[in-house]
Amino acid sequence: MITREDRRPIHVIGHRNPDTDAICSAIGNAEFLRRHGEPDAVAARCGDMPQRTSWVLEQAGIPAPILIHDVTPTAGSICRREIISVTPEDTFLTAYRCMTDNGVQTIPVIDQEGYLHGLLRYFDLLSLLMPVNMSEMNVRSVHASLANMASTIDGRCMTGEDLSTEDKHNILLVGASSEPSVRSRLGNYERKGLAKDLVVICGDRPNVQLFAVDYKVRALVITSGAVPSNDIIEAAQAAGTCILSTPWDTASVGQLIRCSRRISQEVHRDYTVFNESTPLDVLRQEAVRLRQALFPVVDTQSNKVLGVLSKTDLVDPPRMRIALVDHNEFSQAVKGAEEAEIVEVMDHHRLGTQISTRDPIRFLNEPVGSTSTLVARRFYHRNEVPSKGVAICLCAGILSDTLNLTSPTAGRADREMLDWLSKIAEIDTKQFTEEFFATGSLLRSKAGAAAIVQADRKTFTEYGSSVSLSQIEEVGLFGFEKVKDELVAELEKIRAEEDLRLACLLVTDIVSHDSILLVVGDQAVIEHIEYQRLDEHTFSAKGVVSRKKQLFPAISRALKSITQ
Repeated sequence: MITREDRRPIHVIGHRNPDTDAICSAIGNAEFLRRHGEPDAVAARCGDMPQRTSWVLEQAGIPAPILIHDVTPTAGSICRREIISVTPEDTFLTAYRCMTDNGVQTIPVIDQEGYLHGLLRYFDLLSLLMPVNMSEMNVRSVHASLANMASTIDGRCMTGEDLSTEDKHNILLVGASSEPSVRSRLGNYERKGLAKDLVVICGDRPNVQLFAVDYKVRALVITSGAVPSNDIIEAAQAAGTCILSTPWDTASVGQLIRCSRRISQEVHRDYTVFNESTPLDVLRQEAVRLRQALFPVVDTQSNKVLGVLSKTDLVDPPRMRIALVDHNEFSQAVKGAEEAEIVEVMDHHRLGTQISTRDPIRFLNEPVGSTSTLVARRFYHRNEVPSKGVAICLCAGILSDTLNLTSPTAGRADREMLDWLSKIAEIDTKQFTEEFFATGSLLRSKAGAAAIVQADRKTFTEYGSSVSLSQIEEVGLFGFEKVKDELVAELEKIRAEEDLRLACLLVTDIVSHDSILLVVGDQAVIEHIEYQRLDEHTFSAKGVVSRKKQLFPAISRALKSITQ
């Protein structure tokens, strides 16, 4: 049997401020997982796509991965969407059957448009059957419509009119006594001006039926399947009395009619609802102090009901399943990753120390030039061929992260996979690389300092210090000097906001395979950076093109020098 847990999709997602490799490896790995036991695997991202990556997806004919900012469990993500509910128009009998059939003690009352009207508890149903004030009139009275009465007792209208759906005050009178006694009781009600409110219940007793019609009661219910004569039907039509014929016996009809009351009369309106964005920890805090058994969850925008939660749902709720690509540290992961269910990790960066899981997972971390290389090998080792669009994406991931195999991070596996993929993708790698890097020059796009620094930024923790490392690749460094001061100011802003030891931007010229490094932060650390210093914030990083294999180790050594 497929459980609710089994139906949860896997979201394959890269790091924050995703680059081309993060996006493309997520797309490729999602396709692989869909072929191997996870049909609902879907590519995702937790940041805006760079212009170059958008160009790649356009060439591949693949839509952008869905954008997910937060995977923290919330009311909306863990609530039960298959709602057992009733409407305000439903009767006691409908609600009672619904609750007993499904074994629930509380049920939401939701109208046809999806808005919540209240909660109905099992105990509330008793008020519809028996009033708190046990006077004779209250015991005999039922506030209901003729249409609901007929539906509840399986009644057939013998007088031909459309039954009213308007709830009215009805007084039940069972015509089982002697004929004089029944006539006397009808007369008493007429003198009180209440004959028009009467619903008379009797069996195959023509005289009692005729008495009821003579007094122009609201309805005459004839039990046990009996059918009145044509004369009585015609008289009832003239008097405005509705005649209902039911297969139920007189005693049963008296009970069933009480079950025809609308539940809207007793809906519980003192309740708590949760917005879909309410996080799990808040849900637990609120739910534990309330005696409420069921909690509706509503949509943030429309306020319509999305689902329901019980307290037991909060003990070990279903969490979003995610597969991480191109990173393995929570500091770089989508917000809330610590509370998600991580099912696998695939990366080519250094091994972090933050991620821990409750269950064993697949963890692949290898010293290759790109995560797209690792994804390609999953297909290759299974003797499978990715779709052409995915092959184009994986080629782009390898080409971008290895600068067309010229980066020191590039190795044999990258070359082999790129050669294999390029044939499937039907691309010329040299031409593709030139077109890729010619697209979306950030220095010349007037994108603004924040967009440049955030385009591909990662935060690392080393020797107890947090460091931000951003990188952009350019065909030449034209325009750098014009925006240099703005970039330094943006790095200072990030350093202050996130309490960082250093904030860096590596501007790489893919033509010369050299870089310019901008750094702000602790001057003691900056003085130990081994590159040629040009001014207070600028270094010439000759031959440096890899953030992972060249820049980060250099920054790490500078931090180590200060620490020691």
